[in-house]
Amino acid sequence: MHIFALRPSSLILLVFLGAGLLAPHYVYPGFLMNLLCFALFASAYNLLVGYVGLLAFGHAVFFGGASYATGYMLRDLGLTPEVSILIGVIFAAALGLVMGVTSIRRRGIYFSMITLALAQMFYFLCAQSSVTGGENGLTAIPRSPLFGIFDISNELTLYYLILAVVAAAMFVIYRTVHSPFGHVLKGIRDNENRMISLGYDVDRFKVIAFTLSAALAGLAGSLKAIALQLVTLVDVHWSTSGEVILMALIGGIGTAVGPIIGAGVILTLQNYLTGFAEWVITIQGAIFFLTVLLFRRGIAGEVERLFRMRQARSASSQKDFTTSVVESGRST
Repeated sequence: MHIFALRPSSLILLVFLGAGLLAPHYVYPGFLMNLLCFALFASAYNLLVGYVGLLAFGHAVFFGGASYATGYMLRDLGLTPEVSILIGVIFAAALGLVMGVTSIRRRGIYFSMITLALAQMFYFLCAQSSVTGGENGLTAIPRSPLFGIFDISNELTLYYLILAVVAAAMFVIYRTVHSPFGHVLKGIRDNENRMISLGYDVDRFKVIAFTLSAALAGLAGSLKAIALQLVTLVDVHWSTSGEVILMALIGGIGTAVGPIIGAGVILTLQNYLTGFAEWVITIQGAIFFLTVLLFRRGIAGEVERLFRMRQARSASSQKDFTTSVVESGRST
């Protein structure tokens, strides 16, 4: 298939992948690894809110829970990184299944509030547990060789491994959205009652989507624990759930590249405005306000809308030209 026959979102994802290959030569790899982890986290959340229409307020549970699980397995039990990451993802998926079954039968704000309440319960559990280190968190998480081959103590090697894993996870999200399963999810988002009348078990599809989103968020958290060698209570705090919502909204809910753009905007602000610590939240709020006011579909959403409008105009012009040629041929 010719490259220009791909969807616009596919082309943009390929551009991001190419930029990711070159980026560590110009930007600090530690920042880039954190950005990749949050881009995956935001994409996992976008799968739920953008394609199913479920606004959850507690997604930090899966991100931070998997971080704690992976960090504990690596530091305290001495397991290998690949096994620790797998356990972190399974732990996040199990949490997602439990939370999904518990909250999915509620609608609207009731669903959101239940997810927030469960997330806060998990936060206080982490704050009191000796396994998580309480307020001190887990520090000095080791980077033992991945599969006994890859030396991830080297930041450049670890960066490219994280890039490969995140790219694979993004592909899974992309294929899920454009599969028959993804079309059912979008149908539930657009008209749930109609999908029920067509015979679909809507609650089952929602639970599966919720669990998949939790597992992918857990993968992001597991990678972050290894990249930063640190897990704190901030990772499971409600503010982290709020940040990922902000990333999805700024980038564009229901778009393939929007969460990546949103994560880049938020983390860049946090990283490069550290000298104005008391103003970072204010600046983020101002950007959010302007995005909602001027870019109601988010940055990526507005770009896609303009692209479709341009395509429609081009198709209309081509149709008018063809019509005029045919009519002139008839007249002669």
